[in-house]
Amino acid sequence: MSNEARPERGTRTKVAVDRTSLAALALIAVYSGCWAYVAPLSWHRSFPGFGLSWLPQLGPYNEHLAKDTGAMFLALAVLSALALWRIADGVLVRVAGASWLVFDVLHLGYHLTMLHMYGLRDQVLNVLSLGLLVVLALVLVLPARRR
Repeated sequence: MSNEARPERGTRTKVAVDRTSLAALALIAVYSGCWAYVAPLSWHRSFPGFGLSWLPQLGPYNEHLAKDTGAMFLALAVLSALALWRIADGVLVRVAGASWLVFDVLHLGYHLTMLHMYGLRDQVLNVLSLGLLVVLALVLVLPARRR
């Protein structure tokens, strides 16, 4: 096989990283989206799960807002799944990344202003989990490194 027919190692690595990021984002979106849309009151009371509860501190339950949030996450899940399926389509991957990045940066920004509502453990987990989503989205919009 000639070097021209073989993708560069940097490109293969980028595709693997993009695939991992898209899969993680899609799973997170399906988890949050299904829960918020199908069981909005449970989602409001118990998100993110695992014995934690981050939403009641931020305001009263609103079914419409919870279901809209679920629908938005499910839409991002579909976009992520399509980009994952068409991983060789760099434009689609970057569009998915940019869409997630807009949401994730704004989402993190809001939560940074609300950290005073939580104890230290939940402050740290909020910043780490939402920061991770920003990183996952950011890697999708960055180009592959060239040698």
